[in-house]
Amino acid sequence: VQLVESGGGLVQPGGSLRLSCATSGFSFSAYDMTWYRQGPGKERELVARITSTGRSTFYATSVKGRFTISRDNAKNTVYLQMNSLKPEDTGVYYCHTTRANTNYYGQGTQVTVSS
Repeated sequence: VQLVESGGGLVQPGGSLRLSCATSGFSFSAYDMTWYRQGPGKERELVARITSTGRSTFYATSVKGRFTISRDNAKNTVYLQMNSLKPEDTGVYYCHTTRANTNYYGQGTQVTVSS
């Protein structure tokens, strides 16, 4: 199982970023996918989750209405569109899935929201 995040960077408050997570090594379309983040000095927290078909999504209260998770099962890729970014959104964002009771994370992509 490989998960490779991209799309992070430095953005001003109010700006937008789109994260991507390219996957391989498993049947992507059969598994729910999740984005987590870990801010400086904070524990890792769930940001958004999408079911295998893409029909259902879940968001942390702190990002609801600003972030959108989506997936393209033909490309084995999950996305996180982040709008109206705030400084508190700063952190490393990780793509995640669970397969056979094992958690898999990518290496993460850094998002920094600062003026």
